[in-house]
Amino acid sequence: MDVEALVRPVVEASGLELVEASFHREGRSRVLRVTVDREGGVDLDTISEASERISRRLDLEDFGPTHYTLEVSSPGVERSLRNARDFQRHVGEKVRVKTSGLVDGFRTHTGPLVGADGEAITVATEDGEHRIPLAEVASARTVLEWGAAAPKKGKK
Repeated sequence: MDVEALVRPVVEASGLELVEASFHREGRSRVLRVTVDREGGVDLDTISEASERISRRLDLEDFGPTHYTLEVSSPGVERSLRNARDFQRHVGEKVRVKTSGLVDGFRTHTGPLVGADGEAITVATEDGEHRIPLAEVASARTVLEWGAAAPKKGKK
């Protein structure tokens, strides 16, 4: 059963974005993790409401052959960036990008994300700007700068 296809309509009907849905075995138990977000972030009440709605939908669909635990959360302050849309939404923020091979002589690029399109991202590091093809990105996440003012998010 496609977990993402099952929970996406419920999440989106709640005015949220589905970041990730994954089903894992942890020891003897199974865990369904659903990560949700929206512009400006989500609070505990929103996560609780989303969890209740997702749980009801899964019960109606008779999801899972055995007992499982549902965990609904937000991506947190340091968020993983997985696709072009994620990168485009976080232009202007500090990121840490690890590449599968050397790009401009480095495998780790940390600095402000200054550009993102469907093909590549550009990170301004201490060594200059580096254009990194999306196919070379092994992992990426935003980096919280403690004590720095929070980035302002709004419509552009």
